[in-house]
Amino acid sequence: MSHVLITGGTGFIGRNLVPLLKAQSHEVTVLTRSPDKYRAYPTFKDVKLTSSLTEVSAVDVVINLAGANLSAKRWSDRYKQEIVESRLNLTENLVQWINGQQQKPHTLISGSAIGYYGARGNEELDEESTSGSASEFQVRLCSRWEDAAYKAESLGVRVCCIRTGVVLGDEGALQQMVTPFKFGVGGKLGSGNQYFSWIHIHDHIRAIMHLIDNEELKGTFNLTAPNPVTNERLTNALGSVLHRPTFATMPAFALKIIVGEMATMLLTGQRVFPKKLVKSSFTFEYSTIDEALGDLLN
Repeated sequence: MSHVLITGGTGFIGRNLVPLLKAQSHEVTVLTRSPDKYRAYPTFKDVKLTSSLTEVSAVDVVINLAGANLSAKRWSDRYKQEIVESRLNLTENLVQWINGQQQKPHTLISGSAIGYYGARGNEELDEESTSGSASEFQVRLCSRWEDAAYKAESLGVRVCCIRTGVVLGDEGALQQMVTPFKFGVGGKLGSGNQYFSWIHIHDHIRAIMHLIDNEELKGTFNLTAPNPVTNERLTNALGSVLHRPTFATMPAFALKIIVGEMATMLLTGQRVFPKKLVKSSFTFEYSTIDEALGDLLN
């Protein structure tokens, strides 16, 4: 049994991860800005909730998932600054806290995103691929976020940075995708040829557990399913599962008006593969988009 500290534990991924950690007999502490809000929440039964790192000690594993939601608002300059600060400041504080611990954690699993690769079209990308253009906000964000986490290596801590794709589950991105279909206006974005790299929430939290349990694994890992799909393929799969038409198209110019800078990423896409996870003998329970959507929407 390990003592696991989670930041961002009250978010979508964290709320799914905590029960799995508890089921495997780990002691869990969740760092949250609003501990009182979650004390009665069933997910956090027998979990210590705290708003301060000073109240935490003797941790074996740190899982750093905190950060403002990328898709919650239009990317104004102000909100982009909030996105950056919510990730960098906490990650830097965590590393400082680790440095001050007499008994240091042996592992830091820190969030990142496939935005690291930038808008790359149909190019096949894995962990050995270079970062995207520094002119792209998400590239700069992920690069700085990972650099902050890797500073813990100099303290003797094993660091894994998880570059996450779009996580499909009972909340978040999938629910936003489904809404237009419910009104019969579901369809592709732009040409529909851009790739969509996704992962089922169940496989995402299992992958984190895999990294905890296999202490020889370190470095960067893409947390995406092994079968990315084009936006058009995703659209057809959603229509099939929901029994709704898919004839509508969101023109590129309209998407840019609605979401602003984020549209570049949505219209260009990324074709990302989890090469290192697969090589480490991790098995996906939902490796195709049909399996994932069938499980989540049926």
